[in-house]
Amino acid sequence: MNDILSKLATEVDKLSDEKTASPKNAQKIVSKINDEEKKLSFMEQLLLNNPIDFPAIGDTIIGTVLEVSSSEIYLDLGPFGTGLVLGKEIKDGMGTNKLKIGDKVSATVTDLENEEGYIELSIREASYEKAWEDIEQKRDAGDKVKTKVISANKGGLLIEINGIAGFLPVSQLSSKNYPRVEDGDKNKILNLLKKLVGKELEVCVLDTDREAEKLIASEKAAQSDRDKETISNFKLGDVISGEISGVVDFGAFVKFSPKNDEGEVNEREKVEGLVHISELAWQLIENPRTIVKVGDKVEAKIIGIDNDKISLSIRALQADPWTEATNKYKVGDVVIGKVHKINHFGAFVYLDNDIHGLAHISEMLDTHPGKNIHDLIKTGDDYSWKILSIEPREHRMGLTLVSDKEKPAKEIKEKKVKKEKAAKKEEIAEVKEEVKKPTEKKIKKEKESKE
Repeated sequence: MNDILSKLATEVDKLSDEKTASPKNAQKIVSKINDEEKKLSFMEQLLLNNPIDFPAIGDTIIGTVLEVSSSEIYLDLGPFGTGLVLGKEIKDGMGTNKLKIGDKVSATVTDLENEEGYIELSIREASYEKAWEDIEQKRDAGDKVKTKVISANKGGLLIEINGIAGFLPVSQLSSKNYPRVEDGDKNKILNLLKKLVGKELEVCVLDTDREAEKLIASEKAAQSDRDKETISNFKLGDVISGEISGVVDFGAFVKFSPKNDEGEVNEREKVEGLVHISELAWQLIENPRTIVKVGDKVEAKIIGIDNDKISLSIRALQADPWTEATNKYKVGDVVIGKVHKINHFGAFVYLDNDIHGLAHISEMLDTHPGKNIHDLIKTGDDYSWKILSIEPREHRMGLTLVSDKEKPAKEIKEKKVKKEKAAKKEEIAEVKEEVKKPTEKKIKKEKESKE
């Protein structure tokens, strides 16, 4: 306002200097000044009553779409004039990039005035913040989200939610898509994961970090409610029929389905349970792959249900061999047993296919002072053992290695007989060989004479 009054004052001075001013002209100028003062006073008052905060670079404002083309969008920004969105700044990860005239849209100011006098804006930048807000809300609410798999690596799947890149770890895949590879070969796992590229999955947002641009999702979490509903059809003690879907070092996974009221299996609602290595069979197991393989049809008993996790047992449906252990073996008996495994605290010994005992290293070294356990026994060999304790309920048996002096006379005699028999067999074989040689010479001589 002061600038305008200064200009008017300058005009008055100019007229005075040029001696062109007359009382009539002076009156007009004064009248004009009064009108401008009134007008400016009104505008000033209006601005005071209705202050306008002009946007700065980085601010987000709302505009109305005036015109749309493939390369630019014009927005009506009200008192701020017209805004222009160019090129890649049009893309909106929230899925609102298909705009039409009259739509309201949020945009971020990137330039207050370009060469054409427009305020330049970015819908993409504004939607990026909006996208993160939406993702964080879904994370807090536990909402399920549809996402498309972009690519795969050995650790999991790369996905995208609201235009934001995210990661779905292998461990967070549902049982349906989890890559069950028996030997754990990472290249085989990657090949299975690549088959999911391009597919749409339902996931939940597990973790986010806007500043680090980190987004972790879980398909398993999204399936949890559905699995819980299916699992509600089962109870502890139920016997299920299923198929081995995967074998790992700590056990085997079994996929199975509930039955409807008519007793028919509902294949669409399959769930997966774990048979721990200790529940595969009654004997000690080093490698579950020696007991079961993928594709095997099995029956198992449900021994645990924890939310969406089911624990199964195959051995629970088999007779417990330890119930007869006290009938077959007694404390103090000296028996023959094969060394199954040696470790730092002793040796596991099998007396038969199912019953095993532990020979603690302290017991062996007490009876064989100055010896090393590996000097005394070897894995896979048979030795004489004395039974120190039997606990059938706990499936435990204590053993100690027996020295030759402590072995029963019967056992020593049997070994002696075995050695004698073996020596006799060797002697007979040698005699046969000697008898055979003259016969061969005779045949050869007769053949030569005929020729």
